[in-house]
Amino acid sequence: MSYGVHVVGAVYGVDFKSLDKVKQVKKFLVETVKESNLSYLSDKFHQFEPHGVTGVILLAESHISIHTWPEDGFAAIDIFTCGPKADAVFAFDLLTSKLNPKRVEKQVIVR
Repeated sequence: MSYGVHVVGAVYGVDFKSLDKVKQVKKFLVETVKESNLSYLSDKFHQFEPHGVTGVILLAESHISIHTWPEDGFAAIDIFTCGPKADAVFAFDLLTSKLNPKRVEKQVIVR
């Protein structure tokens, strides 16, 4: 029996502007939630100075989160989903495609 799928990953070589400001990062995450047919509950994002964002969207299925280092073109991504319709791997792949990284690392954990 599986309770859910947890995808932990990182992207490298992402354009600075894609990772620097809450407005852009939040847009990518909200689009991913909608396009993945996940159930948005609420969110919390924080803008670091001089650069970077941390953010989480709470889902009925669990969560999607990101922490960025735009000066290095790097972001850490965490997506956990449960339920028969939720697909954490699809959501991760969709989000990373929006970020257009040069390299992606992904670990899938079945819980």
